[in-house]
Amino acid sequence: MPSRPLFEVRNSKVHGLGAFALRRIAKGTRIVEYLGERVSHREADRRYEDKEATDAHTFLFIVDSRTVIDAGVDGNEARFLNHSCKPNCESVIENRRVFIEAIRTIQPGEEMTYDYQIQREEDDPPGIEEVFACRCGFPECRGTMLWPPDPPKRRPARKPKRQSAASKRTRHAPDTAKRRKDDKKARKPDRSSRRR
Repeated sequence: MPSRPLFEVRNSKVHGLGAFALRRIAKGTRIVEYLGERVSHREADRRYEDKEATDAHTFLFIVDSRTVIDAGVDGNEARFLNHSCKPNCESVIENRRVFIEAIRTIQPGEEMTYDYQIQREEDDPPGIEEVFACRCGFPECRGTMLWPPDPPKRRPARKPKRQSAASKRTRHAPDTAKRRKDDKKARKPDRSSRRR
């Protein structure tokens, strides 16, 4: 006997379609797996390179440094969970699979949301906050789906320090252990769940 569905997709006040609880969902419940075609970052970029810069609509979800789920191809209802700055769900990545779980009890009829935390990029154009504006309506709303909420401050270019002749002669080889550690950090997936 199939279990009753936890949610349904219908029109949302937040944005387009949304996912709404059909019954009480307890905190900690694994609600749905985020499904779609698994592609490389390069392929995801290729698919959406012609997309208008002002179009924030996306079904891409970063799994790790190699894989993106494109729910626009073979995706399920998980793609309709909207963003909120005060979510009742969160995305969880386990064994390269993405699940949506309740972080508090959700009441019947309540829209299910999670924080997309779309990562900012160094080359973000001016006005990117408007493209990825949040419409959750909560008093705590940060106004954007981007993460971190505030763009990083650009430091003015510093003038290179002059090295003394002695220090030029005694230069050491680069610290390869630190470089390897930094490389490992770069390969770890970031907190970003959704991708532009």
